Amino acid sequence: MALDIIYQTEGCEWIDCESATAEDFAYLKERFKINPLLLEDTIDVNHLPKYEEEANVKFFLMRENIRPETKSGTLNGTSDISTKLSIFVLDGTILTIHRMKNPSIYEFREEIKKLKTEITPDLIALNLALKVLNSYDKESVLLMDKLEQIETDIFLRDSKENHLITRLYRIKRKAGLNLKILNVSSSWVNYFRFLDISHAQYTDLQDKHKDVISDFEHLTAEVNNLISMFIALSDQKANQVMKLLAIYSVYFLPITFIAGLYGMNFEHMPELRTEYGYYITLGIMALIVIITFIYSKRKKW
Repeated sequence: MALDIIYQTEGCEWIDCESATAEDFAYLKERFKINPLLLEDTIDVNHLPKYEEEANVKFFLMRENIRPETKSGTLNGTSDISTKLSIFVLDGTILTIHRMKNPSIYEFREEIKKLKTEITPDLIALNLALKVLNSYDKESVLLMDKLEQIETDIFLRDSKENHLITRLYRIKRKAGLNLKILNVSSSWVNYFRFLDISHAQYTDLQDKHKDVISDFEHLTAEVNNLISMFIALSDQKANQVMKLLAIYSVYFLPITFIAGLYGMNFEHMPELRTEYGYYITLGIMALIVIITFIYSKRKKW
């Protein structure tokens, strides 16, 4: 069995289950009388955050941000950037179920060993919830640093455009998926007010939730602005190239016309029999180019 008793006192027991098996679920169902449908929700990889309550069981399904994403590098859904953490709060017992080594679990199990006072299941759930939200706080800082680096590459360095737009897309995709999870997470954050915690502790959890949502909304706006600026800058570079080509076309259009005219096979043409006709024609062509250049310069083209 994958069950592990992390913390146990007279009034509190914390049981953790990592990579639960069918045998584990059968034991939990029998001992704690948990609805099998709730246990099935802990298996669904793509299940969104939620809160449910049945009899004496309070069920919080959270999603914790994980880094890096899946080995394939895909960003198709919430499971590519996060993993579930299921918390069952019962009378005197808290049960956590997860399929990966969630940092929130391993960090708090070390912290709880250093506590000098006893802690309740509700407070354990609160601390785990704060650590789950903190995982998004860390992710937003990391993505913002990457965005600033890309901004530097766009405006101060000559980087490959395809590479930059790919990096921008990944940040935009990550920010969108994280924001989706955080918005849905309000369904379980709001229900912490029914636990045996102080109003200040509940307010602190709400503030943390609002902060991380605000961070990702700001990140989403910034990456959208940078994508727009990147596209505008790319268009400007293309316009500069077209402008340069147009200027050269203006220079060579008149002399191309003259060259084409003198390339006709007619017997009687100006300067055709003149000794210096060829050089006179070349001089006229050069003069036209110089006049065109001076005119373009004065017009600030």
